Amino acid sequence: MRDVVVVGAGQAGLSAAYHLRRAGLDLLVLDGGRGPGGAWRERWDSLTMAETHAVHDLPGVPLPAGDPAERANVAVPRYYAAYERENDLRVVRPATVDDVVEDPDDPALLRVRATVGAGPDARGLVVRTRTLVNATGTWTRPFWPRYPGMETFRGRQLHTHDFRAAEDFAGQHVVVVGGGASATQLLLQIAPHASGTTWVTRREPVWVEEEFSPELGRAAVARVAERTSAGLPPGSVVSVTGLPLSPRYRAGIASGVLRRRPMFERVTASGVEWAAGANDDGLLFQPADVILWATGFRAALDHLAPLGLRAPGGGIVLDGTTAARDPRVQLVGYGPSASTIGANRAGREAARGVLRALGASPRRGGAAGSRRPVAA
Repeated sequence: MRDVVVVGAGQAGLSAAYHLRRAGLDLLVLDGGRGPGGAWRERWDSLTMAETHAVHDLPGVPLPAGDPAERANVAVPRYYAAYERENDLRVVRPATVDDVVEDPDDPALLRVRATVGAGPDARGLVVRTRTLVNATGTWTRPFWPRYPGMETFRGRQLHTHDFRAAEDFAGQHVVVVGGGASATQLLLQIAPHASGTTWVTRREPVWVEEEFSPELGRAAVARVAERTSAGLPPGSVVSVTGLPLSPRYRAGIASGVLRRRPMFERVTASGVEWAAGANDDGLLFQPADVILWATGFRAALDHLAPLGLRAPGGGIVLDGTTAARDPRVQLVGYGPSASTIGANRAGREAARGVLRALGASPRRGGAAGSRRPVAA
């Protein structure tokens, strides 16, 4: 029996757990990863700290200064692991939450059913809790769009989720589908190794001259929040920030690697095919060895389905981070907080929402609130 269960130990989940621990609540943190780091530990090896959008400090403990050339999938998990130790969060992992339902013995409570461990050592875990903070993010739900002929393609198809190294595409023609930061970053990495690349998007990419700032970030978060407040599935924060015209992107545009083509009409056994007139140079068919779908992710919320949180529009209406249909449930890493921009603020707000649901006030002096450095 717990005051609160936190599901997910990425940035948003750790932020929420920090504030909940400071409030003196009895909490349990479950995480599906093999170790600390959230989705960062699964990023490709060539993604360095210098190339990330931003890795924000977790509350109370600044991110140590490090080597910009260090792999993000090493540096961030190391920071998160130290953070969990410093704040005594005792994260249980790997733990897959199977479902969350109203407790059959007491409808005022929630029952969380999970599987802890893997293989022959896996065991079931059932926890009764008064409240829940869901911070499962999106990494486990890669989105694959459907286009005619996909099943006939004889080459390799993969999602950003499964990308490992640009060298894997040496001597191959790669079609990259998607208009976000991942697509452009991967194109620039793959191009020197591939025999050729083709960039395809549904919409014209939006290049922005203005440097990214906290003000732009807050405006982007607000636009995503408009959708969730209307009960619609959230769009990504990145989709409303645009792509910054960094020197590297400018070079990619000048070289032709970042030349965008409209979305193809169909996939064939050996490439992709456009309708007549779609391309201004008359291109109708592009032979390809690989199609890389950099088409984003969806929120991993299937385990919450028994609670009936979704609105008719398909999204979950939130009041801050509180689910409108069940105030026992807080959602962080969803909608406005699905990026590093809003995750820390959402963790703090989720803790407040939990306290409201419990009818409690924060207990002072639980965990230290000073901003102290963490050992690298």
